[in-house]
Amino acid sequence: MIMEAYSSGQRVFGENRPQELAAKAPILPKDIYWHFIGHLQTNKLKLVLPYVSMVESIDSERLLRAVADWAVTNGRVIDVLLELHVASEETKQGFTEEEILDLLRQDWPGINFRGLMGMATNTDDERVIRADFSRISAFKKRINEEFPSLTGFDQLSIGMSSDWELALEYGATIVRIGTYIFGDRVY
Repeated sequence: MIMEAYSSGQRVFGENRPQELAAKAPILPKDIYWHFIGHLQTNKLKLVLPYVSMVESIDSERLLRAVADWAVTNGRVIDVLLELHVASEETKQGFTEEEILDLLRQDWPGINFRGLMGMATNTDDERVIRADFSRISAFKKRINEEFPSLTGFDQLSIGMSSDWELALEYGATIVRIGTYIFGDRVY
């Protein structure tokens, strides 16, 4: 299915499982830009970082530090998105706004901050989804104003298969629509 999308011109693919990325990336075309979009544990970095062009799901300082250390050790700079927690579910990962601002004030060798990622509350209530997307979008604008030296901080990854059209209204530059394109995951 990836090759069918690739043959149609798609070059950016997301994966949310480290083992699957490590299995797919070496056997698929080398001009694919892999984004890791799932929760990443520090003990899985070696399965992910050799292949990705971006980690969209940096959700803790511990993970960011581990990615930075790996990048420096391996002579790489890793593009990352910082995950802003706005959803009402406590099970969702991510930083508070103040935590992100604190991180951006620090020097991070091996890391290229590219923007924010966020997930809306899992609901059918469009007002709630819009409020979540609006908050993430507004915070990205605030960062761009407060940190003008972050010239590459231009990505906003919000929206999934069920709400991507709304996400575009709030400035999404990346939408995660694997289910919409490929169907439900087969286990």
